Amino acid sequence: MDSSTVMCTRRQHASGRIFGHGKVDSGSIEAVKSVGLRVIAANPIELTVGNVVRRVLHIIREEEASLETKTLADVSNIALSDDDEESSEKAGFSAVAVAAANRSVLRAPSLHNLLESIPARATACNTSSGGDSESKSKSGEKNSKIWKLKHSVIEGINELLQEIDSYHAQVADQALQHIHHNEVIMTCGRSHAVLQFLLEAKKKRSFEVFVAEGAPRYQGQTLARELADANLQTTLVADAAVFALISRVNMVIVGAHAVVASGGVMVPVGLHMVALAARRHAVPFVVLAGLHKLCPQYPHNPYILLNDMKSPSDIIDFGDMSDCLDGGSGRSSLRTVNPTFDYVPPDLVSLLITDIGGHTPSYVYRIVAEYYSPEDFVL
Repeated sequence: MDSSTVMCTRRQHASGRIFGHGKVDSGSIEAVKSVGLRVIAANPIELTVGNVVRRVLHIIREEEASLETKTLADVSNIALSDDDEESSEKAGFSAVAVAAANRSVLRAPSLHNLLESIPARATACNTSSGGDSESKSKSGEKNSKIWKLKHSVIEGINELLQEIDSYHAQVADQALQHIHHNEVIMTCGRSHAVLQFLLEAKKKRSFEVFVAEGAPRYQGQTLARELADANLQTTLVADAAVFALISRVNMVIVGAHAVVASGGVMVPVGLHMVALAARRHAVPFVVLAGLHKLCPQYPHNPYILLNDMKSPSDIIDFGDMSDCLDGGSGRSSLRTVNPTFDYVPPDLVSLLITDIGGHTPSYVYRIVAEYYSPEDFVL
């Protein structure tokens, strides 16, 4: 789903009109947003779709800013070669402006960045020299810069696509840093990231895995079979036995559906209970998630959907449910609730392992600030 969203936005960008005087016009960004909103509306519970759209928008804005910074650098070089002493002083101030612009493009906003603001005199000098050089530039050079911008954006989108496709392997490469010999690991349900993580650790570590079956979908049974087929010592346990067994466990490792900006995680239903049991017995609760699963929204945001209700047939047969119907009114005295996800607050999460390493939940907001533009937090 995430890779398909990236390819959809890449196709929109490649075929769209994005150029006006060397800058990405608002029409291009709005077109990408429009495509993204339609995909989000098709399945609102998939928060990673919105994250991918925001990453693409951030790439577009970042490449445009990088092109403008390079243009400023070229202007300062022209000013330095054309004039002697007076222009050397102006070019020096221009270089300060260019350096500050470079830092602002590549780094997320912070209090430390306030110390690197551009002096007013430098900005004024750079503007005047920029105006002179712009009048001398050729239309062919403008077109080459425009097409270079388009190529850079598409290249950035391709890198994002590769990042999403390979995040399982990048997370699994860190397994040996966290799993050691003779440890007991617990997980619940089935996650492809957890499967790759455990199989990578098995290459050089000997350990045991407890797998909770993950009712009502029982995907833990599938994971237990896959681990056993790989000759990893595996024990399948009922969900109700988690609290009784967790005191024997060294670490709980689970996958995540999404990670919100507060550091809390959306996980398969039943894992909140596991997280509470882990905290009660001081067992680390580790979450595996790719960078594209980190959301800029907070859990109290009314515009995001944190759960999905599935069919009651997973937990009760429709024939048994029909026996509870009142023949006169057609109403039933039995109600069924079958949620898909649990929300685990950040205070229950010990470590979040992403493509770029392990982080505490309190650091999520910094990663969000680095990979998303504030203008795109709300699409």
